[in-house]
Amino acid sequence: QVQLVESGGGLVQAGGSLRLSCKVSGRTFWSLTMAWFRQAPGKEREFTARIGWSADSTYYADSVKGRFTISRDNAKNTVSLQMNSLKPEDTAVYYCGAGRTLSRAGADYDYWGQGTQVTVSS
Repeated sequence: QVQLVESGGGLVQAGGSLRLSCKVSGRTFWSLTMAWFRQAPGKEREFTARIGWSADSTYYADSVKGRFTISRDNAKNTVSLQMNSLKPEDTAVYYCGAGRTLSRAGADYDYWGQGTQVTVSS
């Protein structure tokens, strides 16, 4: 069984930065594709970024490209999302997901965290 626990959300002013972390339990972390999705109020969950087992296999949504960086530490079973130059439209609950394919579709992720709130004030 794989369990995910996110941390690092909070309230920040526009232009600021936050770093989200996702701790994953289970011995197969190194083989998993990890991703961050987000869900704003009244909207569907949307893909934000993903990273394959090889840390150089990353992909970003156009809306965050150049501002967000996803990374992983296989020794610590952790995936992180560094978010810079935050905008009010980045306000959402951010979810960490784990799956077995390189995908941007939420349906392809088998395990999810509980989510962490990110609020960006203008």
